[in-house]
Amino acid sequence: MPALARNNDRAATIPDFPIERGLLISAATGATLLLPAALLYARAIADAMLTLIAVLFLVSLWSSRQWRWLLAPWTRIMLLLWAWTLLCTLLAGTGPAIAQALAALRFFVFTAALENWVLVDPLSRRRLWYVVLGVAIWIVLECWQQYLFGTSILGYRRYIDGALTGPFARPIAGGTYLVVLFPAVLPLCFMLLRRGGRFDWVYAIGTLAFAAATMLLIGQRMPSVLMVLGLCVTGLLFRQFRVPVVLTIIVGAVLLASLPLVSPPTFAKLVVQFTQQLETFWQTPYGAIFGRAVTMIQANPWLGLGWDGFRDNCMQPAYLRGVSWLPIADPASPAGCNIHPHNYWLQIATSAGLPGLALFVLLTVVWLRRIAGGAEYLRNDKRAALLVIVFVMLWPVASATSLFTVPNAGWFFLMVGWGLAEARFPAGQSTQ
Repeated sequence: MPALARNNDRAATIPDFPIERGLLISAATGATLLLPAALLYARAIADAMLTLIAVLFLVSLWSSRQWRWLLAPWTRIMLLLWAWTLLCTLLAGTGPAIAQALAALRFFVFTAALENWVLVDPLSRRRLWYVVLGVAIWIVLECWQQYLFGTSILGYRRYIDGALTGPFARPIAGGTYLVVLFPAVLPLCFMLLRRGGRFDWVYAIGTLAFAAATMLLIGQRMPSVLMVLGLCVTGLLFRQFRVPVVLTIIVGAVLLASLPLVSPPTFAKLVVQFTQQLETFWQTPYGAIFGRAVTMIQANPWLGLGWDGFRDNCMQPAYLRGVSWLPIADPASPAGCNIHPHNYWLQIATSAGLPGLALFVLLTVVWLRRIAGGAEYLRNDKRAALLVIVFVMLWPVASATSLFTVPNAGWFFLMVGWGLAEARFPAGQSTQ
């Protein structure tokens, strides 16, 4: 896109004042492109970066006196959700909880900054894709090096439970790889399928199957399940992807069947342990956490328990009796306590009650509808890929880390903001 057109894109949201053209937008764009690397290894720096982007956005708005971004439906729902959560926290929370509830606004402002300011330029979005692709390649290379040679380049070995950690010391490779897999890989596959060369179809299937096989070898259960969900969503949304998805799932099934020979630790964790946990879910810590969260929600349906209400109140006697309609083995077990309930929807409901959960459901629907734009996602490869990953991240039946804790929050709101930017300023690239 010519430079004039890119400037007009920016001006469509915020007038092209000198302060916006210079330091502010350059700093925000640079921080956005560095953010994925910081999310991998520097949690505090990553949090500071996304906070900086949000602050620079507000400074730019203040200088231009333009606040039209507040009129967007998702923005109004977001502000209402934040205000309601803050009110619940003021009524039930402590000083630190209130401070965290106030600070949580930065994640939503960061998302709005990406949509309305930082990523309105197709060049900036393309560069961000290169960065995310680089992160995916780095994780893949390190996981395979660890699998083939025993250690990654950083000297990390398999985790004690058998999972591949790749470039990390802890078993977080699966969750991180899941977030970048679809935004990184699907546009490549779209490009190959659209080119229609003699072997491009084979290359596309090979790329997708190799990416999926890497996830299975990593050996983390929930990321693997969510990857399969993402593949199924991809096949349903895109006709040209149905055969590649089916073949990829077949390759994955063959790999799973061969895991006792290929990678016994992965088989033990991904198949044996996962099967046992499903069969005895209500006796596992996950079942206990779920039951404790539901007990809290049933006892506080309208206002919840405020920010961090789950962690601060999970051993209160009132919540140790469980609920009659859930077969929790030991409702009073300390295993039911954790720093969060390991599910976004339960986290919102325990913090802000059912009204907060309803607002979060509405926000989810508006985000997905906006990114999809009817069938408009079919005309933009990256928008299509981001629709898939945002859907997967917001899938309610899943175990997850905290929605508002970096690095997870950084990845989540980065993908949402990027998807909203692709929807608002489409590049016009077709996936057909």
